[in-house]
Amino acid sequence: SELIKPYLGSKYKLTEVPKSLVFHMSKHSGPVNEIQWCPVQEQSHLLLSASMDRTVKVWDAVDTGCCLKTYSGHSCAVRAAQWSSCGRRILSGGFDSMLHLTDTETGKQIFSSKNEFRISALKFHPTESNIFICGGFSPEVKAWDIRTSKVLRVYKAAVQQTLDILFLPEGREFLTSTDAVSRDSADRTIIAWDFQSAAKISNQIFHERYTCPSLTLHPKESVFVAQTNGNYMALFSAQRPYRINKKKRYEGHKVEGFAVDCEFSPDGTLLVTGSSDGKVFFYNYHTARIIRTLSAHKEACVSAIFHPVLPSLLATCDWAGEIKIWQ
Repeated sequence: SELIKPYLGSKYKLTEVPKSLVFHMSKHSGPVNEIQWCPVQEQSHLLLSASMDRTVKVWDAVDTGCCLKTYSGHSCAVRAAQWSSCGRRILSGGFDSMLHLTDTETGKQIFSSKNEFRISALKFHPTESNIFICGGFSPEVKAWDIRTSKVLRVYKAAVQQTLDILFLPEGREFLTSTDAVSRDSADRTIIAWDFQSAAKISNQIFHERYTCPSLTLHPKESVFVAQTNGNYMALFSAQRPYRINKKKRYEGHKVEGFAVDCEFSPDGTLLVTGSSDGKVFFYNYHTARIIRTLSAHKEACVSAIFHPVLPSLLATCDWAGEIKIWQ
C-alpha cells in the first residue's frame, strides 16, 4: 500500500486520537466478533474480520475500504480468527467446532480439524509459528501443531468456558480468562499456565467477581490489562505472581455482557476499548484518565484496534456487522 510505505523505515510517530471516519464497511450480515490488522508490514493495509454470519473477510482497509476476499468454510458463527505470522494464512475457529487454516490467496484449507468443543478463542504462539492454542466451551484448552494436525498438549481447568487467551512475552507462559465466577469465590477467573509442562502456575490472580472477556499485553512494559464485566479494565503485572495494580482502574465505558476487546496503541501510551453503547474510549495508560470518546457505532462496539504502522488509523467493529476505519 502506497500510504504505508513512507512509515515503514521511520520511528513511530506519537499516536494521535482518531477523529474522522475514513471508510464505513458493511458487508457482514451478522455481528463482527473479531478484527485484526495483518502483522506483516508490507501487507498491513489488510484487515481480517470474523463474523456470526459464518464468514471471514479480508479488506483493503487503508486505500479503498473494499472487501477483497470472503472465506465461507464454517457452518456456524466464526468466533475467532488470526493471521499467521507470515500474513499468507488465516486461522479460524467457530461454533461448528471446526478449526481451519486457510491460504489467503487460493482460499484452500491447508489444515482442517474437528475440535471436541465450540471454539471461542484462538492464539498463535508468539515464537513458534506452527503452534496455536484454542479454547472454548470446555474445561480444556488445547495446543495444536499445524504440521502434524495433532493436539500437542491439553491444559485442564475446572471451568466451563475459556473467554480469551493471552501469551506472555516469549511464549513460555500464557493466560486464559474463564467464566468461573461463583458467589463465594473468584479464583480461576484468570489462570496462568506453563506452556511446556501444561502446569497451572496460578489461579489466584483476579479476585473480583467479574468475568474478563478480553486480555491484552502492553507493547513495551511487563504488564497486561483485563477487560472486566464490572465496566472497568484492570491492570496486572505480566510477571509472577501477576499482581493487580490497585491504584489504576480504567473505567467509564460499558461492557454489559458483550465480548468487548481492549488494546494498547503501538507506542503503549493509549489504551483503547469499545463499549456496549457504541462508543470508543481512549484512556491515557499512565494516568487512567479518559482522553476522548468517539461515537463510533449505533450498536455495541466490540473491538477497536490501532493500525500497527500508521499510528493515527483505527479500525472498529460492532454488533450490527459494521466495520469502520477512523483517522
